[in-house]
Amino acid sequence: MAVFIGACGGGGQPSATENQTNEQSGNTSSYDPKRGEGKFDETNINIGILDATMAEKGNGIASTKCFSCHKTTDEKLVGPGWKGVTERRTPHWIMNFITNPDPMIDKDPEVQAQLELCLVRMPNQNLTEEEARSIVEFMRKNDGAK
Repeated sequence: MAVFIGACGGGGQPSATENQTNEQSGNTSSYDPKRGEGKFDETNINIGILDATMAEKGNGIASTKCFSCHKTTDEKLVGPGWKGVTERRTPHWIMNFITNPDPMIDKDPEVQAQLELCLVRMPNQNLTEEEARSIVEFMRKNDGAK
């Protein structure tokens, strides 16, 4: 289910060819770490009071797709614990990451740093927009949102 990351050689500055490849693939300095990479932003994700029904649905989805790697505490399992994630990240960033992890892993410096600690790339779970939104609501409940 998870893909392990192997170390690769080099370690120096990227070559001109690598820089051109990065620019063509979208790996530029225009990446916004507060938004992430994907279709969600503050204009299409509206967060209000906690939706308990949606949070319960999110718990069920997370039980199937997330809890084999994540705990609801701050303790690392395979991936980082979820406690406090909604205080550190915006809802649209979370939705972009859980629906579109690969480009964010490739571009986000904090995600890359987390990857160095966890050593496992988050797999794409092919979540629907509704499933992702429900998981965010569960994360909010886990962090004490009312």
